[in-house]
Amino acid sequence: MVKKIKIYKNFEINKKDKKSIILIGNFDGLHSGHQKLFKQAKKLKNKLNLKLGVITFDPIPKMFFNNKIKNYRISNLNQKINYFRKFRVDFIINKNFNKKFSKITYKKFIKNILYKKLNAKYIFVSNNFRFGYKREGNVNLLRKYQIEYNYKLINPKPLKNKNKIISSTFIRKLLQNGSLNSANRILKRNWSIEGIVEKGRMMGKKIGFPTCNIDIKNYIVAKPGVYAVKVKILNSIKSYKGIANLGYRPTFNGKKILLEVNIFNFSGNLYNKKLSVEFLKFIRGEKKFNGVDDLRNQIKKDLLIVKKIKWAKNI
Repeated sequence: MVKKIKIYKNFEINKKDKKSIILIGNFDGLHSGHQKLFKQAKKLKNKLNLKLGVITFDPIPKMFFNNKIKNYRISNLNQKINYFRKFRVDFIINKNFNKKFSKITYKKFIKNILYKKLNAKYIFVSNNFRFGYKREGNVNLLRKYQIEYNYKLINPKPLKNKNKIISSTFIRKLLQNGSLNSANRILKRNWSIEGIVEKGRMMGKKIGFPTCNIDIKNYIVAKPGVYAVKVKILNSIKSYKGIANLGYRPTFNGKKILLEVNIFNFSGNLYNKKLSVEFLKFIRGEKKFNGVDDLRNQIKKDLLIVKKIKWAKNI
């Protein structure tokens, strides 16, 4: 049975959810560093029989303060909820990060929100956590007010990968550089995009390789190119093998980033359906071809490479 998670849009939570363990952060991608935090919180939840809640923000504060940043997210809210479910999270406060909220001082956040509204008993944050007006709040200040506001702060040492601290920023750079294997290893799963299939220009179908076109919205733009993928229609069990192009389609003078997915051994209408596309392997970078025939020949070569990949048995 799928665990139901209560989702709040503000800090006015039910009485039964107060006096809980609270994790605070964007948790974008819920990578292995985040997972370390969640595993400790889950262990404490089981030991003390407390509720486990998460405070996260939408939009990500960096995107709010810099509206020029459009493609940034590693995961969307629906994906985060599914990841949280695995750690037995009971409720989420998905706070709209707006101008008014950004003006709250660190002291008011601790006193009025964590203490008065939530009455949090344990607070988990990462070492680089910053909060409050002008990001003046930090781990040291959270630790300073523990006794006064009756909570215990827990912030484990950060995980490292080859002496680099594991962070969402680090994973974004790996994806942008085409280091998909490294990103997937640190995420402890395959990076994926969820999106709705839209009607496109039918260029794939015209050259013999029909594709599902997906607008990636505000997901991070991984290195443009061709990928081996696993595709799943959301809320269904079956997965399909496939090949995808993430990019601008320079051969057709495209300007907008688009995810085009060719699903193997599938027939049916997927328009307006929501798909999950898992990125398994980076095949090659995107390039502009001299014409459609050159592109078609390259796609045939890409397909041969992808179909030789050893796929998981459950696909």
